[in-house]
Amino acid sequence: MKARRIAIVTGGTRGIGLGIARCLAREGCDLVLAGRRSKGSVLAPLAELEALGAQVHYVAGDLAERPARDQLVCEALQRFGAIHVLINNAGAGSRDRGVDMLQVDEENFAWMLRTNLRSPYFLTQLVSRHMVERRKADAQFRACIVNVSSVSAEIASISRGDYCVAKAGLAMATKLWATRLAPEGIPVYEVRPGLILTDMTAAVKERYDAFIAAGNLAEARWGTPDDVGRAVALLVRGELPYAPGQVLHVDGGLSWPRL
Repeated sequence: MKARRIAIVTGGTRGIGLGIARCLAREGCDLVLAGRRSKGSVLAPLAELEALGAQVHYVAGDLAERPARDQLVCEALQRFGAIHVLINNAGAGSRDRGVDMLQVDEENFAWMLRTNLRSPYFLTQLVSRHMVERRKADAQFRACIVNVSSVSAEIASISRGDYCVAKAGLAMATKLWATRLAPEGIPVYEVRPGLILTDMTAAVKERYDAFIAAGNLAEARWGTPDDVGRAVALLVRGELPYAPGQVLHVDGGLSWPRL
């Protein structure tokens, strides 16, 4: 029987993260999911993933804090003995969305960077140490890291500048970690979603329905969490070799110039 790989998916019980977790469960991965909600509030998605054949372990905590990151990795190793895959998906929207950039609150800006950039950067540092050691002990150990960012890493949106800055930082972090870890045989990638229909985007659905209807996407529809999950699964399977740091745009063509 083929050994199951162990994947950490942050923010893996809702939205894009749940779509990723579903796809990885179908690929034969067991899952360690991280989020801020209590376990009692995420029992339904955990049961759904277990029904797909995955063993699932959930860890609650704020990954911007080192003790929470340490606990996540410790519990993953205690439960499964290894970490083959890290999906840095968890993030938050801007607290100052719609506020003029001239009036953005400095504390909210710092919170955004803490949540959307510091967390994945230092979780990658922690998990990659384990992966490097496992690779040294066993050259057949296959590891992979994927950062889920956003088209906002490259498209300016002055109504949520803090979010754009954090995602642009995550894009550079992908290049940095890819450069550092490629010699270790550990690929690092970025998946950059566009308009994905989730609970996070529900509040702006009407606005973007009109945006899509106006012909602003090459593929005129909302993306789904499953679209993103399938892109991540492709990377986790190792189907993009010799391409460290590459970016997969899952955005219906939103991010490229068209006449």
